[in-house]
Amino acid sequence: MSETSFLIWFAGMLIGYIVAGTALAIFSRRYGVRTSADYFAAGHRLGGLMASMTYAATTYSAFMMIGLVGLAYATGSGALGFELSYLIATLLLLGVFSKKVWKLGKEKGWVSASEMLSDLYGSRFIGLYTGSLYLVALIPYVSAQFIGIGKIFEGLGVSYGLGVAVAALLVLLWVVIGGMWSKATTDLFQGIWMISAAIYFVLWLVLGYLPSEKVNLPQIALSLTRTGYSGLTPFWSISTFLAFTIPWWFFSVTNPQVVRKLFMPSNEKSLKSMIKYFGIYGLLYTLIVVFIGLTARGLTNLNIFPKVTDRDLVTPLLLLRLDPASASFIYVSIVAAAVTTANSIILSVAASFIRDVYEKMVLRQVGNARPIKAADLTVVLLTLLVAFIAYLRPSFIVEMSVLSSLILLPLAPVTLAAWIYPIKVRGKAIKFSASIAVVAGTLIPLILAPLIGAKRTLTMSWFSLPLSAWLLIMVTALLVAGFIFEQGLASENSKLK
Repeated sequence: MSETSFLIWFAGMLIGYIVAGTALAIFSRRYGVRTSADYFAAGHRLGGLMASMTYAATTYSAFMMIGLVGLAYATGSGALGFELSYLIATLLLLGVFSKKVWKLGKEKGWVSASEMLSDLYGSRFIGLYTGSLYLVALIPYVSAQFIGIGKIFEGLGVSYGLGVAVAALLVLLWVVIGGMWSKATTDLFQGIWMISAAIYFVLWLVLGYLPSEKVNLPQIALSLTRTGYSGLTPFWSISTFLAFTIPWWFFSVTNPQVVRKLFMPSNEKSLKSMIKYFGIYGLLYTLIVVFIGLTARGLTNLNIFPKVTDRDLVTPLLLLRLDPASASFIYVSIVAAAVTTANSIILSVAASFIRDVYEKMVLRQVGNARPIKAADLTVVLLTLLVAFIAYLRPSFIVEMSVLSSLILLPLAPVTLAAWIYPIKVRGKAIKFSASIAVVAGTLIPLILAPLIGAKRTLTMSWFSLPLSAWLLIMVTALLVAGFIFEQGLASENSKLK
């Protein structure tokens, strides 16, 4: 295909996407963005479809169509187990806890995940620390989204840096226009674009590309079996599988951009619809993405598709075989996936800072300070920082994404304990043990990642258990000790009475 015609189609499709998304963002302002609750949580008024699409669009990022396609290509069908384990764990956790968390969120008017933890434990320190932690821990994940867009531009022969700049511009434009209302409406638009493009991609692959190369799916399957890619390749040792999946199992509990989604449905029916539609969307998207990666590997085995050493370039290189209009449609869907996730994370981090630092500390001292303007400034500074880090390309998208969840993993036992025992966790001993557990558990990966790199931090193990498992064991043990000590104190007090 002509490179010039391809770039013209891509530029036109991208401009159309930006114009449509911006129009929706501006339209969303009619709901009113007057308070930080409106700005960060859409006033807790999302319907079922919009809630489900913003949950799905936030969750399924450039990690999928760039990162997971590449991971399946490089490591085989173990990538499917890795991603499906996330979906199953998320649906189980949502099924058990979502209703309770939603009710508490509505009652107390929570906007951020750190505000939730601070309120449940009755601890300002926990709120301040987790709010600050999100600022550091989620930078790799947001950077991965910008890297994904940069890779798309690079795959098209355009500047990687320009792709990162476009990502930053879109994040700033749509968030600043209308906060969470803007994000929810553009997520509906982007989520539909993402799944439509994925379905079109797989149909083209099966009905168009494979026949044109005189190859069929049984031949692809046979080549994968012969080379070991249809099973567990050496990459997926038990320790590595656990290292990648454990942080992913608790993604819905530890990552503030998805925890906040539980506060937003307008009623219980909307909450149930959110979980149901997200499950359907997630299963379909996961199967499609892994299928694309494995098919590309099969084509490489058959010497039809070149061997790709940089796995994040598998999708961009595969799409160069498609006609310009169709390929541009799919490329822009990946831009949409990355932008919506980056939007949500930056909003979540800003929400924690504004609600737990700015409003509770600054507004008490300066009565006429404006939280919306402070929110906008926070979003701008975060976006610029993330864009700079993405420009440096520190690691692969998958490792960058999972690293963020590893850093946040110690919040899982602390959050689940608060959801199960919302009254008991306010005890002094439990509050103290939770604070120690969160600080100690998160500092370990935060210190290791810059020293030895993202991949080594994720995969390092002792006695065949990865760091993620040891972090869970340590934090849980500290919490249990706090509960036991609290019970002992209660027993002593009752005797004295």
